[in-house]
Amino acid sequence: MARKEEPKILPNNELEKKIIEAFEVFDHSGKQVVDVREVGTILRSLGCCPTEAEVQEVILATENKEATGNVPLINFLPYMCKAITDHRFYPASAEVLLAAFRYFDKEGQGFITKERFSQLMLEEGEPFTQEEFDEMIQVALDPVTDTITYEYYINQLMVASKETYNIADEIEKERLRIEAAAPKKRRASSLLRAAQN
Repeated sequence: MARKEEPKILPNNELEKKIIEAFEVFDHSGKQVVDVREVGTILRSLGCCPTEAEVQEVILATENKEATGNVPLINFLPYMCKAITDHRFYPASAEVLLAAFRYFDKEGQGFITKERFSQLMLEEGEPFTQEEFDEMIQVALDPVTDTITYEYYINQLMVASKETYNIADEIEKERLRIEAAAPKKRRASSLLRAAQN
């Protein structure tokens, strides 16, 4: 028996629109489903900075339980709206990044060699894949000195938008404003007492 096609999900706000647009880039079948291997890339394209463990957490929470290996938009959208509104996977601040680079720049030269950067990114902590590293080094590496001038690199990273989180903040502010302006629900007994007075 053929599975009926889900109706197309339409966004209710700007945040949902951004999430759907990012998701659709990797929805190669056009059936509102992506391969679990694309989830990390989708998250990062939204400006999120999850660890690999957090990517796995998103996959576990949103994966299609009947057809494992796939994440449907109908599961992904509400999960990510809440995650972004709660500022989960939020990028590190410039100050935190600068402190991290300075920690590894023992001589205080203002740069790290390509070799040291490679070692840190591929071997230490939660290592990046070679593909992720290659993409990063294209932006980070100064082609003249063949080093990573980290203050310049951090500035480039900070230009990368936190727009998705800003949109979520605006939507949450509006929701709270509407909630505060709505008449308060009262029990019938308190309404009767107020009417008698």
